[in-house]
Amino acid sequence: MAAVALAVAFDAWWQLDIGTPASPGSGLPTSVQNATVPAAPVPASAPAARPITPAPAPEAVVPVPAPPAPTAAEEAPRPEALVSGDLPVPPMPPRVAQGAEYERCLSMVPLDPQGANALADAWEATGGGDGATHCRAASQIALGNTETGAELLEKLAKSSKAPALARAFIYGQATQAWLMAGDAARAFATATMALALAPDDVDLLIDRAIAAATMNRFMESIDDLNLALDRDGKRTDALVLRAAAWRHAGQLGLATDDITRALKIDPDYPEALLERGILRQRRGDLAGANADWQRVVELAPDTATADLAQQNLSLLEAGPRAR
Repeated sequence: MAAVALAVAFDAWWQLDIGTPASPGSGLPTSVQNATVPAAPVPASAPAARPITPAPAPEAVVPVPAPPAPTAAEEAPRPEALVSGDLPVPPMPPRVAQGAEYERCLSMVPLDPQGANALADAWEATGGGDGATHCRAASQIALGNTETGAELLEKLAKSSKAPALARAFIYGQATQAWLMAGDAARAFATATMALALAPDDVDLLIDRAIAAATMNRFMESIDDLNLALDRDGKRTDALVLRAAAWRHAGQLGLATDDITRALKIDPDYPEALLERGILRQRRGDLAGANADWQRVVELAPDTATADLAQQNLSLLEAGPRAR
């Protein structure tokens, strides 16, 4: 699906907050491996655009002198870092409405969300229908009111008489908005409804996989990523996400296999190098981890991915005392 903007921000998808104990009731382990999705730019290998602006939380790796697993408190994945900013729609997505007013309103969202919201409100009052509701939802998300926008999108997808693919597209936007709002359960539910309408859509499968992983349901996440990769085996974003899920499930060999595949497709893919560095560090290969993270900083300066790599490098340099 030409789904809206879940820019696959790997650097936040498996993020860690080093040295912070798991919050009460979070269900998170207190002894786990290192980790890191986007907020980084959409990989070149991924299909067109999926936006809404990440605020990635720092993730870093606790260096250890030998293969024993490092001790770090792992937070739940940060969904706000998974999505990239506004909610612009891809160039030619399925539409829930037609007409110049609809296109004009949507085109205003990225640069003038206040104006788009005002236009959508006025248009709704005069019978704007699905088009006005969709534009208002997009502008609410762009204004930072992600829960409001997600609710509007979900209701629109349920009530619209538009074709199935257009409704799946709206459910997909709702999924991403719920992830931004920090409600992975609602995101998972809307992704499931979207997939009922468009079961072969790779982006929707990846979105639901992210929601599942955010809830620490890693095997469910892997199931969806398996389906996504069956449909498009060259999706490096799905390969890196699956590698991280395998790592969380304790399957370092399978995680390494996926990262190797991703780097064969794109040897300079920053998110894959970031994850390979984590896997190398887990195995005690500190020199290899250092080389991967240095390469990430070179390839993607001034990005969240590079920030995470730099934090890992700093901790590696500080040594075990940094724990």
